[in-house]
Amino acid sequence: MGSKEASSVTIFCLSLLFCLGCRCLASELEATQTGTLKIDASPQLARKIPETLFGIFFEEINHAGAGGIWAELVNNRGFEAGGSHTPSNIDPWSIIGDDSSIFVATDRTSCFSRNIVALRMEVLCDDCPTGGVGIYNPGFWGMNIEDGKAYNLVMYVNSPETTDLTISLTSSDGLQNLASATVTVSGTSNWTKLEQKLVAKGTNRTSRLQITTNKKGVVWFDQVSLMPKDTYKGHGFRTELISMLLDLKPRFLRFPGGCFVEGDWLRNAFRWRESIGPWEERPGHFGDVWHYWTDDGLGYYEFLQLAEDLGAAPIWVFNNGVSHNDEVDTAAIAPFVKDVLDSLEFARGSANSTWGSVRASMGHPEPFPVKYVAIGNEDCGKKFYRGNYLKFYNAIRQAYPDIQMISNCDGSSRPLDHPADLYDFHVYTDSKTLFNMRTTFDRTSRSGPKAFVSEYAVWRSDAGRGSLLASLAEAAFLTGLEKNSDIVQMASYAPLFVNDNDQTRWNPDAIVFNSWQHYGTPSYWMQTLFRESSGAMIHPITISSGYSGSLAASAITWQDSDTSYLRVKVVNFGSDAVSLTISTSGLEASVNALGSTTTVLTSANVMDENSFSNPTKVAPVKSELSNAAEQMKVTLAPHSFNTFDLALAQSKLVAEM
Repeated sequence: MGSKEASSVTIFCLSLLFCLGCRCLASELEATQTGTLKIDASPQLARKIPETLFGIFFEEINHAGAGGIWAELVNNRGFEAGGSHTPSNIDPWSIIGDDSSIFVATDRTSCFSRNIVALRMEVLCDDCPTGGVGIYNPGFWGMNIEDGKAYNLVMYVNSPETTDLTISLTSSDGLQNLASATVTVSGTSNWTKLEQKLVAKGTNRTSRLQITTNKKGVVWFDQVSLMPKDTYKGHGFRTELISMLLDLKPRFLRFPGGCFVEGDWLRNAFRWRESIGPWEERPGHFGDVWHYWTDDGLGYYEFLQLAEDLGAAPIWVFNNGVSHNDEVDTAAIAPFVKDVLDSLEFARGSANSTWGSVRASMGHPEPFPVKYVAIGNEDCGKKFYRGNYLKFYNAIRQAYPDIQMISNCDGSSRPLDHPADLYDFHVYTDSKTLFNMRTTFDRTSRSGPKAFVSEYAVWRSDAGRGSLLASLAEAAFLTGLEKNSDIVQMASYAPLFVNDNDQTRWNPDAIVFNSWQHYGTPSYWMQTLFRESSGAMIHPITISSGYSGSLAASAITWQDSDTSYLRVKVVNFGSDAVSLTISTSGLEASVNALGSTTTVLTSANVMDENSFSNPTKVAPVKSELSNAAEQMKVTLAPHSFNTFDLALAQSKLVAEM
C-alpha cells in the first residue's frame, strides 16, 4: 500500500471515530433530560400538614406478632392450638425419647377455665436414658438464644409425686447445652406455678426449650412461657424491631388488622376481651384468614401500650359483626355494639370504672387516649354493613363525642351515604398505576369526611419481595398525599412485618425478620424520608419539563431542634437522568449551605432488593449539599428518590451577619 493510500485510510478512520464519538455524545446528551421545579415558599401560600399524616398499620399477618415483635419464644405455649377436643395435635412440641419410654397426650385438666387443655406426660422407663426423657419446643422456626442474656421461664405443672425436672436451652438437636436448671415439683393434686431464670452460656440462633426427667410417673404441663428479660421497656416487645418502628416516627398505630379483625368466619375473629387480663388465662384463637394460631399474648392492652411506647395515636379497628363469610343481622347487632363500648371503657375509662379497673389491674391506671376507631375493615359492600355501621356510629357518638369514626366506604370519588369523620382508602396495585395515582385526590371534594389511606403498597409482579421500583412508585404516591393533605388526614403502608420463614402469606412487606436478624425493604427506607412531613408546612410547586410524566415532587418546611429546613422531595420514575433547576421564591430566611444535605434512594437495578446478607443494598445515602441555594441545579439519577434539605438561617442571625 502506498503512502497516499495509507493517508486516505487514516483520514477515513479518524473521520469514522469522530462521527461515532459525536453519536455517542449525542446519545449521552439525549439520555439526560432537563426540567425546572419552582417552589413558592411564601408564608401566605403555605398550608399545615395534619400532625397525623403518616403512621403505621400493624396486622397479625406473616407472624408479625406471634413469632415476631411479641418476644414470647414458646410456640403454642398453652397446648391449645390443636383445638379444644382432646387428644389433640401439640405441634410444634415434640418428645425426647421414644414410645417405649414416654407417652404424651392432651386432656382437659388445666386449672385455667378459659383454656382448659393441658399436656399429660407419662414417663414409662424405669431406667431412663442419660439426660432423661421429656418434651421440647423449637419456638417459631428456632429460638434465638444469646450468650450472657437472661430468659425468664414460667410454667404451670401438676404431679401426684415429687419429681425433679431439668429445664434446658439447647441447640436444635439437643447436643449443645446453653443453659440448664433443675426444679423440684412437689407431689400434690394442685397445679403449681414455677418460675426460673436461665442465663445463656453460648449463642445459638435455632435453639429449643426442653423439659426432661429421669423419674417414672406422670406430670401435667400448661402455659409454658419463655421470654427474654430485655424486652422493650419491659413490655414484651422485641427491642430491635421496635427500634425500626421508632425510626419511622409514626404519628398513629392502626391495629390489629386488616382481615385479622374480620376472620374468614366470625367464630375466628379477634375478640378484644379474650386478649386481656393475665396471659395465662387468655384462650388464644386460630386466625383463619392467615392460617395460624396465636395465643393472644399480644392483645388489645399490649397494642394500646405499644402505641403509647411509640408516641403514636391508637386507632382501634373492631369487628362490626361481619366476616368474610358470615354476618350478623343489624336487628341482632346490639351485643356487638355493647362489646365495643366496653372496649372503649377499658381504654378510656377511669380506674374506678368496670372495665377501666381491669386495665388498671394490668398496670396502667391512666386511660389510653383512644380518639379514633374504624368500624370494620373492607366491609363496605357487605349486606349488613351500613345498618350495623349506623348502630355503632350512633352509640359511640353518644358515649364518646370526641372519637373520630372511620367508615370502610370510599368517599374519594363520590359522597358517602352515611355519617363519618374519615373513610378508608385501600390500594394495592402495580408500580406504574400507583405512580400515576399521585393525583388521585386532586379531584376529591374538599367537603365531607377526610380520607384515611390506611393500606397502600405496590405488590405482585414488579414488587418482588420489596423492590426499588415499588418504593419509587410509593414515594410518588405519598407526595400526592402531602399535596392533598387538606383532605387526606392519614396514611399507612401495609403490611408492616413479615417473618422470613412465613413469606407465603403476603409480599412485599416493610420489615423482614427472623429470630435474630432484620432489615428494611426499600419501601421501609422510603418511608423514613417522609417522617418529618406530619405537622410540617407544605408549599405549592410546579414542574416544567418534557419529562414531567416521570417526575413527582413536593416541598415542605420542617423544624429539627433549632433549625428549620426546606425539604424538596423529587422522584425520578424514569430511566433517564434529569438535570433539574430548583427555583425557590418567598423564603423569609436565607439558605445556609452549611448544614444543607441531600439524600438519594436508588440502586443499579430497578428491581434490586435488600436481604439479610445485604440489608442496605437499597437504602438512603446522605451527603452534603454544598451548592444549596434558592436557585440551584441538581442531577436526578435514573430511577431515584431524592430529597434536598436546605438549612434556613434564622432572620436574627442574618441580620447579625
